[in-house]
Amino acid sequence: MIERESRSLIIPDGLNNERIDTALSRLLGLSRTVVVGLIEAAEISCDGKPVSKSFKVSTNDQIEILMPAVKGEAKLTATPIDGLDVVYDDEYVIVINKPVGIAAHPSPGWRGATVVGAIFAAGYQLATSGAAERQGVVHRLDVGTSGLMVVAKNEKAYSSLKDQFRERTVSKIYHALIQGHMDPTTGTIDAPIDRHPREDYRFAVVANGKASITHYKTLEIFPAVSLMEIELETGRTHQIRVHFSALHHPLVGDLTYGADPSLAQRMQITRPWLHAKDLAFKHPATGQVISFTAQYPEDLTRSLALLADNQR
Repeated sequence: MIERESRSLIIPDGLNNERIDTALSRLLGLSRTVVVGLIEAAEISCDGKPVSKSFKVSTNDQIEILMPAVKGEAKLTATPIDGLDVVYDDEYVIVINKPVGIAAHPSPGWRGATVVGAIFAAGYQLATSGAAERQGVVHRLDVGTSGLMVVAKNEKAYSSLKDQFRERTVSKIYHALIQGHMDPTTGTIDAPIDRHPREDYRFAVVANGKASITHYKTLEIFPAVSLMEIELETGRTHQIRVHFSALHHPLVGDLTYGADPSLAQRMQITRPWLHAKDLAFKHPATGQVISFTAQYPEDLTRSLALLADNQR
C-alpha cells in the first residue's frame, strides 16, 4: 500500500478565480495532467470537501492535497523540475541552485514553474510565515538569474534568516559579465533605486528611491567586456542590473537595461549574464556560519569560452 502524506496550502490573491487544475499547476510546478489525476482520485479537497476539475479557487481557500509521502534521501531527487539542484537540506533550511527560467514564487502574470512549487511538490514542508505564495522565501532571484537561494522550512528558520537579511549579515556574492571596463576596477556603487518613473516593468536610479549599495571587483578584463565579482549590501529588485546600467556598463544580454543585442547574439547569451555564485549565513539552529558555492551553468560557461577563443 502506498503511504501518503497530506499537504495543505492557502490560495494567494494572484490565483483568485482560477480553475483548480490551473491554479495548482502554477503554484506547485506540477503538470495539469498530474493535478487532474489527483482530482479524479479524490485526493484534492477544499475546506474538507473533494473538488471537481471545474472548481474555481478563491483567495484564502485552504486546499488539502494527498500526495505520496517522500522520506529520507528520496526527497533530493523527487523535484519535478529538471535542474533544480538541492545543494543542502536539513530540518531548518533547504539551499538550491536555481536554474534560469524558474521564478522564486508564484506571482500575477507568471505562468511558469516556481521554486516554491517545486520544493512543495517534492514533499518538503516550508515555513508558513509571510504571504501564502511565498512560503519560506526570505530572498529571491529573478527568473533570468541562476544560482544559490535559501528557503526556510520552519518558523524558527524563517525568523532567523529574515533578521539576518534585514541586518545585512548574509553574504551574497554574484558574478556578472558587464559591457566595457569599470574605472576604478574596484569600488562601491551607492545610488538609490525605485520604480522607473515611466516604465513600470523596470527599475531605475532615482533621487527619492530606496538606499541601494553594491560592492564590486573586476576579476578579468576582455576586449569589450569585464567579468565582475559583486557583493550586495542591500537587496533591491534588479539592483545589480540597474546599478551597472546607470553607469553605462549594462550586463551582457540584459536587453531590458540597455545591453547591446548584437553582442549578446555573438556571445550566444539570451538572458542577463548574472549568477548567484556564493552564499553564506548563520545556521538558524546552531549559529554557525555555513557557506555554499554554485558553478556557472552551461550558457554562461559557453559565453566565457567564446571570449577565450576570440583572444587566441
